Amino acid sequence: MKIKYIVIALIILVFGYLIWQRITTNKEKNEVPTAGKGKAGTMSVYGAVIFAESFADNLNLTGTIEPDEQVEIRSEVSGLIDQLNFSEGSRVNKGAILVKIVASDLLAQLEQAKTRTQLTSENERRAKLLLEKEAISQEEYDIASADYRTAKSQIAYIEAQLSKTYIRAPFSGIIGLRSVSKGAYITPTTPIAKLVKSDRVKLSFAIPEKYVSRVSVGKKISFTIPESKEVFAAEIFAIDPAVDLTTRTLLIKARADNSNNKFVPGVFVNVILPLESIDDALMVPSEALIPIQNGKKVFVVKEGKAREVIVETGGRTKDKVNVLSGLMNGDTVLTTGVMSLKNDVKVKVTLR
Repeated sequence: MKIKYIVIALIILVFGYLIWQRITTNKEKNEVPTAGKGKAGTMSVYGAVIFAESFADNLNLTGTIEPDEQVEIRSEVSGLIDQLNFSEGSRVNKGAILVKIVASDLLAQLEQAKTRTQLTSENERRAKLLLEKEAISQEEYDIASADYRTAKSQIAYIEAQLSKTYIRAPFSGIIGLRSVSKGAYITPTTPIAKLVKSDRVKLSFAIPEKYVSRVSVGKKISFTIPESKEVFAAEIFAIDPAVDLTTRTLLIKARADNSNNKFVPGVFVNVILPLESIDDALMVPSEALIPIQNGKKVFVVKEGKAREVIVETGGRTKDKVNVLSGLMNGDTVLTTGVMSLKNDVKVKVTLR
């Protein structure tokens, strides 16, 4: 009988030891520095001391590269193409003849008009002599004079039409791929080729309306292009006079040098618009900020306790936010467990 009681007692002791060990293990887990409270209700957390530092507040935007000038080459008159005087993708100079249209009918009309002008000129001369001798009336002379002036204007009109059969480059640039061939019949609606001037390029981008007052003509900006880490410079030269009511953005254009032909029109770019530069900015780790109804707050350490502080924020970097008000140089902000912290809770801070 005694052996039976001894065995039961040993079993109870073993179970009791196992239960005590489990409780002790769970308690140790709850006392991990980053997770909870230590002795006397003290919470172990991480924090960071903030110091004033230089900060450049930049706005990153997406833009598009546009050519400095671009035009679709078309003819002002209809006719057959007699000559194509350019190679696709080549550089052409301003005033160069790109296309010559057959003008034989206009040349014939010009000769006819010149013959008629000679005749009416002679008639006007004779009428003037007769008028001086009072052999004809003033009205008859006026008719002869009008015929002469009409004939001269006809020559001017035909010569103007003839000049339109020579299609010239309006500016120097690169001529694109042509969509017509020699002998083709073209009209004013027929596209011939594109002419692009890109020794300088334009950057077109839009900014949110809240930044409108912080940009001006002449402001320097920078930008990057895909698959390149190089940063290029540009200067704002034009600002749209009104905010777009649909997107609530303002269109801006900047100009950059492209004499080395690094930029291809139509490519997307990342525009870096500098808003301001601060020499003594207080930069707080972004994980320390807690969104609240009317703004943001952080917890700082004061006399070993967590204290809630409402802050006003400005620009940001990849992992930090500029705090404009609420904090002082040298404050220690808490960066872990902030969502479970309460005001005046004792904390043990490990600085990062």
